[in-house]
Amino acid sequence: MSNLATASRIAANAAPTTSLRPHAWLRDTRYSLLSASVIVVLLVLMIAPEGFDYSQLGVSSAPTSGGLLSRLAWLGALVAGAAVVVWRARFSLVFVRWLNPFLLAFAVLAIVSVAWSIDPQVTARRGLRVMAIVLGCSAFALMGWHARRFQNLLRPVISAVLVGSLMFGMLLPVLAIHQETHGVLAGAWHGLASHKNGLGDIACVGLILWFHAWLCRDVRGLSASVGLGISLACLLLSRSSTSLIAAVFTLCFLALFLRFPRELRHFMPYLAAIFVLTLLAFSIALIDIVPGSQLLLEPVAMLTGKDLSFTGRTVIWFITLEHVQLHPLLGSGYGAYWTGPIAGTPSYEFVRLMYFYPGSAHNGYLDVLNDLGAVGLLVLLGYLLVFLIQSLRLLKVDRAQSSLYLALFLHQSISNLSESRWLSVFSVDFVIMTLATTTLARALLEQHWRGRKLRLAAASVNPLGRTDSLSAGGRPA
Repeated sequence: MSNLATASRIAANAAPTTSLRPHAWLRDTRYSLLSASVIVVLLVLMIAPEGFDYSQLGVSSAPTSGGLLSRLAWLGALVAGAAVVVWRARFSLVFVRWLNPFLLAFAVLAIVSVAWSIDPQVTARRGLRVMAIVLGCSAFALMGWHARRFQNLLRPVISAVLVGSLMFGMLLPVLAIHQETHGVLAGAWHGLASHKNGLGDIACVGLILWFHAWLCRDVRGLSASVGLGISLACLLLSRSSTSLIAAVFTLCFLALFLRFPRELRHFMPYLAAIFVLTLLAFSIALIDIVPGSQLLLEPVAMLTGKDLSFTGRTVIWFITLEHVQLHPLLGSGYGAYWTGPIAGTPSYEFVRLMYFYPGSAHNGYLDVLNDLGAVGLLVLLGYLLVFLIQSLRLLKVDRAQSSLYLALFLHQSISNLSESRWLSVFSVDFVIMTLATTTLARALLEQHWRGRKLRLAAASVNPLGRTDSLSAGGRPA
């Protein structure tokens, strides 16, 4: 028997798995239902309106605090996540070394921004939600782990919400469909979400998950067709142009990434990195926080013939940027600006100047800048860069899983050009991307452990320490 075969057998005995394929890591199913239930609760809390009261969706105010049921649910998620992290403290200390450090930096910055917030009580409440999401998603990665757990949980939950939205719209259209008679909301479905853009966003995520599962042959063709059909129906009924554009680009990316000719695949990581970095540069230019950066947008305007106002959103951005100038370094406190159309608050300026209250800056990068200043924006950009790098690292050992993380990253990068979803406790995307971040860290940790075990096993059958039969990742060279 060769040294490599012996090493593989020893490593397999040390950590039983079903295969030595990169995606077949040690399957740990203990307490999987408990950790999954925390994520389900967080997803439901972020999708549904406060108190599940759909009759109050016409009121254009963002509640600064939830009802008793909502508070208990958030508290339960926070306590459950913290309990798991403390219970598995030794493992947590190892895990956190692989976790995106800028996610933790953002959580700390959001919480400590209470010290300079223009509304400390609101910032404190929203900071607790950040803690609940980060701890809950970390608990998910620490318990009941297997390599496909992220999509195996997310796909059924998102699909159930979309099916429920269709049924809700057919049975109670008054509550599930916007009742405005004119404008972009007229006749648009929001389903079980709070807004048409929320349903469109969830439907786009559903399309990504089902299309990815079909490309990777994780589901049968009939199941994929049904899932894609339901997701597409909700996307079209929502009339969300942002989600539609994001879906087209992301699905094309997945098709290219997973069906690209094998001999050209080694170019894909570079193409993905260039595309994402270009998109981020476009995002920064769009809100014009770097002098002269809007010159990058002129070719786009010439090609499309449009003024890039994103349905008048540039006016919202201009007013928001004026407020940013008051607190340029650290911002006005996490979540402290958009507290509803209340006379005397800074955001009431929109009612005075535009005669309506937008509820957000409609740009994820700008809202982070407004809340946490230049420091917060740098933390966000660092988080995005590390997420991209980690996804490309995973690509070397698990192309299918890496492509899903990159697709969700692309979807979010596009959506946040005209919607505020980055690191927002009012967007379900914060839960989804935080969950992707923690499971990505766990996947890299598992692969590191597997490579280490193979190298140790190889060393045990090579007394002279010769391990040249194995590559650095523990695979045949």
